[in-house]
Amino acid sequence: MEDTCEVLGSEGLIKKHEFVRIIVQCLYSLGYAKSASFLELESGVSYKSEEFRLLESHVINGNWDGCISFLNSLRDLLGETRDSAVFLVLRQCLMEYLKHGEDNLALDVLRKRVSALHVDRYKIHGLANSMLSLKDVGVDGDVVHDSRKDLLKDLEKLLPPPIAVPERRLEHLVETTITAWVDSCLYHSSLGPVSLYEDHCCGRDQIPTTTTQILTGHRNEVWFVQFSNNGEHLASSSNDCTAIIWKVLEDGKLTLKHTLCGHHHAVSFVVWSPDDTKLLTCGNTEVLKLWDVETGTCMQTFGNQGFVVSSCAWFPNSKQLVCGSSDPEKGICMWDCEGNEIKAWRGMRMPKVVDIAVTPDGEYLISIFLDKEIRILHLGTNVERVISEEHPITSLSVSSDSKFFIVNLNSQEIHMWDVAGQWDKPLTYTGHKQRKYVIRSCFGGLNGKFIASGSENSQVYIWNTQNSKPIEVLSGHSLTVNCVSWNPKRPQMLASASDDHTVRIWGPQLMGEKKRCNLK
Repeated sequence: MEDTCEVLGSEGLIKKHEFVRIIVQCLYSLGYAKSASFLELESGVSYKSEEFRLLESHVINGNWDGCISFLNSLRDLLGETRDSAVFLVLRQCLMEYLKHGEDNLALDVLRKRVSALHVDRYKIHGLANSMLSLKDVGVDGDVVHDSRKDLLKDLEKLLPPPIAVPERRLEHLVETTITAWVDSCLYHSSLGPVSLYEDHCCGRDQIPTTTTQILTGHRNEVWFVQFSNNGEHLASSSNDCTAIIWKVLEDGKLTLKHTLCGHHHAVSFVVWSPDDTKLLTCGNTEVLKLWDVETGTCMQTFGNQGFVVSSCAWFPNSKQLVCGSSDPEKGICMWDCEGNEIKAWRGMRMPKVVDIAVTPDGEYLISIFLDKEIRILHLGTNVERVISEEHPITSLSVSSDSKFFIVNLNSQEIHMWDVAGQWDKPLTYTGHKQRKYVIRSCFGGLNGKFIASGSENSQVYIWNTQNSKPIEVLSGHSLTVNCVSWNPKRPQMLASASDDHTVRIWGPQLMGEKKRCNLK
């Protein structure tokens, strides 16, 4: 027999017999039964414990009282799970009585033994109802044998170690290790499996660090940029009174699709509808316009001259939108796509709205008021939570999973809060420069693991959300970088908008470029 005290590993933390046992289990689960059997024979370590073999014998032979006595002996180990396990045994016993035509015995088990268990009443009612359909079913030896084997599998999932090994234990341990690798990796931003041959650690080539294209379609400062939700288009807006829709090609290059003209002042904000068929553009101190993405035509104009729209957002159905105004008398308005006002929050008590967002799941409306106040309104319950920042807030961005949001402060900090309100204080990110202008940031990369932001020193900053200091600082622009946007479908593509009249597209450093850098 195997020495159960022998240990493995440089730290002596792994019990050898447990290690071998879960390998045997893994071989069986992968379909390598012969290999598993040989390993059991050679190592002297059996996948099934002596206790489990005893239970297995009771189940296969239909010794239901023996099964229940065994489970009762484990009462302290099983705890509340004990009644669930006994229910499975009694259900099998009852079903077999019915198949043998012993209706009275089956009914007796239901009334006296099953009903006394502390299990979900719906399970008991379901069992009682199923008795009617099984009453006239004949006995089939193979069916009974198979059902007993299924019972054994269900019981195995309920039994604690070391009596039973948790299901797919080796896979779970390996996956836990890989997840820890990925979580601790500063640059991980790729889909697909991770190699087991060496400890995982990505290089900076996993995130956008190199300019791959410079877009020069605007004739003045570019204030805003945003990728569509499907990652196939990019919209930019400028102080030249236009917005541009760019097409993202298969090879990652962008081409101009439409130039949207019609505003009389700078276009300060754009936002894609969730279905990506429509685009909203906010003119600085003027109207809000709705555009058809495919044709580039204006579908609707909201408000009138002097409306003073500060920001806008879509609801998930792509049929309703909301906008905020820096004019208290205008407040917050909710419209449909035909220009009909659905709801409004306005009046002298309504403070200035700096920025606004609807979480992608449609549950919350997040607004920035009076420069320093964040209001999070649950649209279903109308319950509102207020967060007060110490410094003025210039912008707001929500994560794609609706769980978090970030705000840029003119104190040269970015704060990340949770939407649900479980955090007492935010996570803080620093390093970029912001004192005078509106600077915007965004989540991005695989699973929103990164934050990117513009900066007044003409650079783009990238943080891993687990680190307060930037992991990359991207140079290329010559003036303030106002806004950044991460492609939601291409985790290695980032766009930045600058006062230097350009939009830069950033991608990972190519192998040839890496070699040239190393030579230098």
